[in-house]
Amino acid sequence: AYSAIRAAEEGGVLTLTLWNPARKNAIGPVMVNELLYALADAEAEPAVRSIVITGAGDAFCAGGDFAQMTGGSGADALPIKGDYADLLLALTRSPKPVIARVNGHAMGGGLGLVAASHFAVAQKGAKLGTPEVNVGLFPMMIMAVLQRVVPRRRLLEMMLFGERLDADQAVSLGLLNRAVELSD
Repeated sequence: AYSAIRAAEEGGVLTLTLWNPARKNAIGPVMVNELLYALADAEAEPAVRSIVITGAGDAFCAGGDFAQMTGGSGADALPIKGDYADLLLALTRSPKPVIARVNGHAMGGGLGLVAASHFAVAQKGAKLGTPEVNVGLFPMMIMAVLQRVVPRRRLLEMMLFGERLDADQAVSLGLLNRAVELSD
């Protein structure tokens, strides 16, 4: 039983929905831990052939949940399986394809999930970026996965200026495979 995500399997596709729409699906230790468990379960389940990650409501993931990171997370029902870095590794190493279905903004840690996925598709209105630098934090946690898909100089510019890209710009940089209209 998860509290920060929802998991649904249909036709060999496991859809993991980030479930904190009131906070634009901000990712914290509880959500990270639940995603790690869900990914491990998906890997062990032969019926699951692919994994889709999306967000509830109008955002994919607003980035880090600073309230949880500073101790306001409450009790987590599952034993700790790992942290955000472990999650990024689990996504990149998944033996089953992971698709980020970006239904809205993907910022900071949410952008890390997109970059760590094997494929990424976003709706045209989505924005992707690294705004944490605007509050004095360097996006070092996501830099490793971003450098795999974004050219070095362009990545440095993006991280230092806290740039927000639209979906078409993200496609041209290699962050996304496709930008689609909502009805596609």
